[in-house]
Amino acid sequence: MNAAAGRKAEGRLDRASLLARLREGGSWDVVVIGGGATGLGCAVDASSRGHRTLLLEAHDFAKGTSSRATKLIHGGVRYLAQGNLPLVHEALAERSRLLANAPHLVHKLRFVVPAYHWLDIPKYGTGLAFYDLLSGTHGIGHSRVLDAASTIVALPTLKPGGLRGGIAYWDAQFDDARLALALMRTHFDLGGLALNYLPVDGLVVEDGQVNGVLAHDAETGETFRIATGVVVNATGVWADAIRRAELPQVRPLLKPSQGVHVVVDGEFLPGRDALLVPETADGRVLFVIPWQGRVLIGTTDSPRQDLPLEPQPRAGEIDFILDAVAPYLQRPPSRADIRSVFAGLRPLIGAGDNSATRSLSREHCIEVSPGGLVTVTGGKWTTYRRMAEETIDTAQSVAGLSRRPCVTADLRLHGAEAGPSSDSYGSARAAVDALPGAGRPVHAGFRLSEAEVRYAARCELARGVEDVLARRHRALFLDAAGATAAAPQVARLLAEELGKDAAWCEAEVGRFGALARQYGRPEEK
Repeated sequence: MNAAAGRKAEGRLDRASLLARLREGGSWDVVVIGGGATGLGCAVDASSRGHRTLLLEAHDFAKGTSSRATKLIHGGVRYLAQGNLPLVHEALAERSRLLANAPHLVHKLRFVVPAYHWLDIPKYGTGLAFYDLLSGTHGIGHSRVLDAASTIVALPTLKPGGLRGGIAYWDAQFDDARLALALMRTHFDLGGLALNYLPVDGLVVEDGQVNGVLAHDAETGETFRIATGVVVNATGVWADAIRRAELPQVRPLLKPSQGVHVVVDGEFLPGRDALLVPETADGRVLFVIPWQGRVLIGTTDSPRQDLPLEPQPRAGEIDFILDAVAPYLQRPPSRADIRSVFAGLRPLIGAGDNSATRSLSREHCIEVSPGGLVTVTGGKWTTYRRMAEETIDTAQSVAGLSRRPCVTADLRLHGAEAGPSSDSYGSARAAVDALPGAGRPVHAGFRLSEAEVRYAARCELARGVEDVLARRHRALFLDAAGATAAAPQVARLLAEELGKDAAWCEAEVGRFGALARQYGRPEEK
């Protein structure tokens, strides 16, 4: 099935009209709580099977973990080292599907593992050859041994002293927040309904069965009682809170951890290839990746019991990243070179497990409560589609819905073109550039145009400056200071589109400025 079939032209997603549709009442087949990767994947899967599906997100789509990933669609060389072959095999298959179904957002990326010891080449070469083997028919390129000269050509800023060569292998890179938006639009293309800034306040439980949710519009306070055949809890690190809304004493599933990334200028790793640091002080791997003209470095893995919406790096996490990459680069970045720093929380399965979070599985878990609440959590971006398939298979049984097969393996997502594209809007580009301000950047440091801001408001449900500069465009993650400078112009354009006044603009710029300071250079905090 192709999402383009029957798709209307790039139509406006007007919040007032969407709320009016919600007020129409009636029972939904499926209600999904959570607008991150997993929730959006579940909504697309359910709506593509023909089920009447509603998704509710408390904040903005991909506001949490799903916009704070390492931007990789990959099998996971670290999971290979841990011996988790089924997860690696499944993820490599999903990598292939995403390259086909979202070629405007997911692209091949070559990684190079430098070798400074004579045992490194056979050690890493053997492991990556096995990585190729596990991909089977889903392979996207073979690993190969590089001599020292070829390794320096690939990674020009690498330290040459003692370099014996390297191993090159292939994985894929993506823009996580924009893939989430493509899923949201695909859900609408398929007849579904999704609303951000509409948090769920509780579950409706009657005769011991979960058959609805209570929610409210965060902008107006209007309340809703929504009936459904089944509720899918896809709220990531907050999944246990929704489970407790039904059963207050339920045992937790999750042991969250935090991953921190820093972003520096592209000069620290020029070229198209990424660097894999094969072993950090805590036995993990570290990625140094070219991303949208900058270099993304990460990540850490630190246990975290509190669950803030805007997690901050803890003492030592930034230094850990900088120290881990320093032995590999001729001029390693310092704190003064950081353009932005961000942290995300991982919903790891393992409550009660005393193991370090870095050793916990990245596999997912699907649980059905006594009252029929379907919770899906764990996993990672790469396997979101497979997680959604299994979740909706389960939800159909719980709700007694028609047992319709999953069709998302070959479902091209909104904006997908015939082949790879460097434009994250894909086939929607013409509609974007038909709006006022096409080609006119909002700030000299970014490619974000005035037309793209208008498109974010009209067609991507952006409701404020952060929505645009953090997720519709990645300015906040690329350069926090530059994003702050762009905020007044973005606010002005949004005010025109959303019918807001000067006081709203001032408040939005102030809110965004306070947020951007948390992403800025550490010494400026």
